[in-house]
Amino acid sequence: MDINLAIEILGTIVGIIYLYYEYKAHRLLWILGIIMPAISIFVYYNAGLYADMCINIYYILAGVYGYMIWTFKNNKRRKAELSITHTPRRTYIYSTAITICLYAIIYYLLDYHTDSDVPGWNALSTALSITAMWMLARKYIEQWWVWIAVDIISVGLYAYKGIYFYAGLYTLYIVVAILGYINWLKIMKHENNRPL
Repeated sequence: MDINLAIEILGTIVGIIYLYYEYKAHRLLWILGIIMPAISIFVYYNAGLYADMCINIYYILAGVYGYMIWTFKNNKRRKAELSITHTPRRTYIYSTAITICLYAIIYYLLDYHTDSDVPGWNALSTALSITAMWMLARKYIEQWWVWIAVDIISVGLYAYKGIYFYAGLYTLYIVVAILGYINWLKIMKHENNRPL
């Protein structure tokens, strides 16, 4: 078996396990969120998806950050897991502005400094992924909608580049993102009804 295909299959398997823990809103997703990007760096480099390759370095760092945020609230009296919440309204304004700026910067870098043949789509999926990962770390339920957009773009992008296992994985991500949103709504309702 080709080494690149073996790495892609391994990344797909880790990605499926990651999905399970994200769906369950379990902090182990962050451990897998460190392993999968480390694998994916090689897959994306070999496919010429340089923005996706670079964002996986961010994902590794976000995995550490997310694990810490999900495990410990900023509460000096006791340590407790972070609860699922809606994204605050003010957050939409600055996260949208940051996403647009990220898109412009990434597009420029890909278009003028690499041989990428998909700079626009690659920049868009990458900018949205950065925002979605930050929202996931904060346990904002709307992160699922951003991931759905990323997943739809990624399916087309990966199929176009011939990364078929990852295209299949991201198709599964779309389904799980919809189900995850519904599950997180239930978890959020349960957490809000829990006595303090």
